[in-house]
Amino acid sequence: MKPLLLSILTGLACSVSSLHASEPGQLEVPLEPLSAEVELGVIATTGNTESSAVKGKATIKQDFREWKNKYQFDALYKRNTYEGDDQTTAQKVFLSAQSDYKLSPENSSVFVYGSYTDDRFSGYDYQNTVAFGYSKRLFADQDSFLDYNIGPGYSFNRKDDGGVEDSIIVHLQMEYEYNFSPEVKFTQMLGSDVALESNKNTASKSESSITSKLRDNLSMKAAYNITHNSLSLDMREKTDSVTSVTLIYTF
Repeated sequence: MKPLLLSILTGLACSVSSLHASEPGQLEVPLEPLSAEVELGVIATTGNTESSAVKGKATIKQDFREWKNKYQFDALYKRNTYEGDDQTTAQKVFLSAQSDYKLSPENSSVFVYGSYTDDRFSGYDYQNTVAFGYSKRLFADQDSFLDYNIGPGYSFNRKDDGGVEDSIIVHLQMEYEYNFSPEVKFTQMLGSDVALESNKNTASKSESSITSKLRDNLSMKAAYNITHNSLSLDMREKTDSVTSVTLIYTF
């Protein structure tokens, strides 16, 4: 299942873009503009309790004349050592891909989206989502913008005990950005895959962050992340939160 899902995610955004490039009678749109961010943070403590944590994230965006694509990879790993006993306390990987076909110059589009989550401590072996729908920029000015996505989808998850859970969902996502200055910005991202049946899991994510530019391509980011599952498995907590400070390199 996992190799199959990774193939789906890779092809999900790439395939629709290739349709545009291969249209007869049209010149291929160059891969510009292309932007990418690589984010990394490392925390280590020593003493009676030793711990180490690594947080990494990579985001790639493409913006063509008719298509725009976004690919994301997010990972978290944490390990504690107490009196010689090593224990992994967090291990999570998230992958997503989205392609939008632009309907008008006013920032409205239709999208197709796919995601894969492997969170060792969630009670799920993996959580997958595919969705399509409508996206739009609600407003934009010199300092800020607000985007949203909404559409139907399907989630298929495998529990640690081998059980399989699938459901029809509504995929919702919002991104708000406010620039205090050319060097400092605030970003709020919210996302939820809302199950239409009350006995199925609704998975939600939130990230609130402040980013400050240190030099041309280097920034520092302070973020607070929340992950919530409406159904708790094996007496686990429904909500996880992570506070992080990372460096971002943009190219």
